[in-house]
Amino acid sequence: MLELKDLILHYGHSQILNGISMQAAQGEVTCVMGNNGVGKTSLLKAISGSHARSGGTMTLDGEMLGKLPAHVLARKGVGYVPQGREIFPLMTVLENLETGFACLPATEHHVPDHVYELFPVLKEMQARRGGDLSGGQQQQLSIARALIAKPKLLLLDEPTEGIQPNIIQQIGEVIAHLRDQGDMAIVLVEQYFEFAYKLANQFVVLRRGEVVLSGSQDEISRQDLLSVVSI
Repeated sequence: MLELKDLILHYGHSQILNGISMQAAQGEVTCVMGNNGVGKTSLLKAISGSHARSGGTMTLDGEMLGKLPAHVLARKGVGYVPQGREIFPLMTVLENLETGFACLPATEHHVPDHVYELFPVLKEMQARRGGDLSGGQQQQLSIARALIAKPKLLLLDEPTEGIQPNIIQQIGEVIAHLRDQGDMAIVLVEQYFEFAYKLANQFVVLRRGEVVLSGSQDEISRQDLLSVVSI
């Protein structure tokens, strides 16, 4: 579904990503791991178009994509759940969900039942302002908003950060469900090792903006992975 070759990204004169090559397959979770500051969030920003890459190629579902802005990539099937959630605090839950309609034809401007089935609390709180939700509820809202646009590729940046344990479990179950449906590729950036290891089919470990280890659960032992991400 997604293939990156030699992706480079700069912030001003500073090079953050140094030739990242990786793939994310449909029906799988590809987990990007590494310590803080190694370029994980920058990688998702480059894939989503939130920050234009400096070089390299990106292919999505067989189509090689240029340096497209985020709203164009969203229409092409890239869903992005950023770190910090970035919901609209003064808008209601329903209004937050409706912002996902921008990528859809007018005939599809409704919240599908399956979104509320995945996150029942959002149906109960449709009229509540986003800023009044707990951190865990806001994270569920952010994921649901991305799903409204029917992404082919779902990018999740630290979905467990600052979330209470029961919500972490619910989010893990949702990610596993989306993976097992088989029609979406998921790229997960995650610091919580046990959460990531349980969900991921493939691992990509970054250090100083470079890939230092990649492979499947069958190819990389749990101990080897833990030792690399702990450096």
